[in-house]
Amino acid sequence: MKDKKIGFVGLGRMGGNMARCLKDKGYNITALFDINTTLADELATEIEAKAYSQLADVTANADIILTIVTDDHAMDSIFFGDDNLLTGAQGRVFINCATLTPDVHKRLEAASREVGAQCLEACMASSIPQARNGELFLMIGGDEAIFNARVKPLKSRHW
Repeated sequence: MKDKKIGFVGLGRMGGNMARCLKDKGYNITALFDINTTLADELATEIEAKAYSQLADVTANADIILTIVTDDHAMDSIFFGDDNLLTGAQGRVFINCATLTPDVHKRLEAASREVGAQCLEACMASSIPQARNGELFLMIGGDEAIFNARVKPLKSRHW
């Protein structure tokens, strides 16, 4: 699993610390994006990753993409805007860690499936120190086969 390329969209205190934690544990963090480009550039320098200004570039440079954004509107903008994560997404897995309404999760799952990608929802329990220390608790929903085959190896005390 450590050979998989991992991307992060949304690099605030939770997303940034999740990226730092996985990098510390030897995972290949390859693609970062945040609307605050200074934040993205600083984290990219810190963890030796690449910050992208286009969402489609994150998709092109990662196998698994974690999204940690604020709400339904932010999620819509990264998946359904002119520049979006679904561009070239065939074979990718999206792990969405935002607090969203059920309708948005359903819409993302359907849109991902249409382009040959896979989508899981991952509600977070705990906070920033746990994200940094690998003690974050994620409650993951979606297709169990996708979880077991593509994501489960990441979960074992690595968040």
